[in-house]
Amino acid sequence: MRDLGYQAFRMSLSWGRLEPAEGRFDEDALTVYRDMFSRIKAKGIKIFLTFLHGSEPEWFEQKGNFSRRENIDCFLRFLEWIMPRIKDDVDFWMISNEYNLKSEVDLKLNMLEVQSRAAAQVRRYSDRPIGSAHAMQCYVPEDPTSEADCMLARYRDWTANGYFYHAVRTGEVIYPGTDMRVLPDLPKAMDFWGINYYTRILSSAKRANMNAPFHPYEQLRMIDLPEFYLEGFYADGLRNGLLNLRDKPVYITENGNCCDDDRWRILKLALDLAAAKDAADHGVDLRGYLHWSLLDNYEWTSFKPRFGLVDVDFSTFKRTPKPSAYFLSEIIRSGGKLSGKLVRNYLPELPQLKLY
Repeated sequence: MRDLGYQAFRMSLSWGRLEPAEGRFDEDALTVYRDMFSRIKAKGIKIFLTFLHGSEPEWFEQKGNFSRRENIDCFLRFLEWIMPRIKDDVDFWMISNEYNLKSEVDLKLNMLEVQSRAAAQVRRYSDRPIGSAHAMQCYVPEDPTSEADCMLARYRDWTANGYFYHAVRTGEVIYPGTDMRVLPDLPKAMDFWGINYYTRILSSAKRANMNAPFHPYEQLRMIDLPEFYLEGFYADGLRNGLLNLRDKPVYITENGNCCDDDRWRILKLALDLAAAKDAADHGVDLRGYLHWSLLDNYEWTSFKPRFGLVDVDFSTFKRTPKPSAYFLSEIIRSGGKLSGKLVRNYLPELPQLKLY
């Protein structure tokens, strides 16, 4: 990261490792994290730290996780233990990741209370910015001439994005099928919008799961895996979504794609960064960009989908930066400038891109 000129790194804690049994905290596990923090900071790299990224303890799941509001106290107790130990190590605090995608409504809405109460706990020890990573979903009607598809897309947009933005701005939690609740401290619990964005989702009222496949002309099967990994590029979704967020600083906390041919990653980077720049030119206070991911990793039960800027040989763990890593590095070193000349330097042979 230092050699590439990257200025920030997003990482997460595993609450399950740090509190493997209720009330029993593992100082050795914390030592591993603090060693990571110190080595990252020694390179001059800022840390975005996420507390809740899908690795809650097993004992917490057995208690009913955040679906039960009384369990929020368990997380606050964990914060009370860890914050005095790491308060000086982290530059940006992120309470949770993508809980707006949860299908269980009680869990999804309780996470707003988690944000409110946890932010207050963190502020007792640190004055550094607090946010969370929100999955900004771009729902588009599969048939734009269908009133049903258009209404469905708007409904899904509210239940994924709109309810969250409104709650953070006003403290009012308004969600279909539930009575409104008010969290008066929630607007003070988010100093910035953390946004994860990948592509659009086609909404169809004719399908039980509400999702239509990408149109044949935009399907990009960039790895040899089933349809889940078919991604169409849709930079407009990022640009237009960001325009809704002109009231706080914005950090893009995830963005990228999985592909075997790294030139697809460069192309998506170029499109999405250009879209983000256009949003910034129209009043969005865009402060930073974090790519998913730095390294190829274990992604959704498989090592096959490679999201990394850096290649990982999973037999030896040798790490080799891909051309996309240097492409992003050049943009960073230029102060965020993206030019057609730079793109052409990295993509001289577009007709030969590999697809399945």
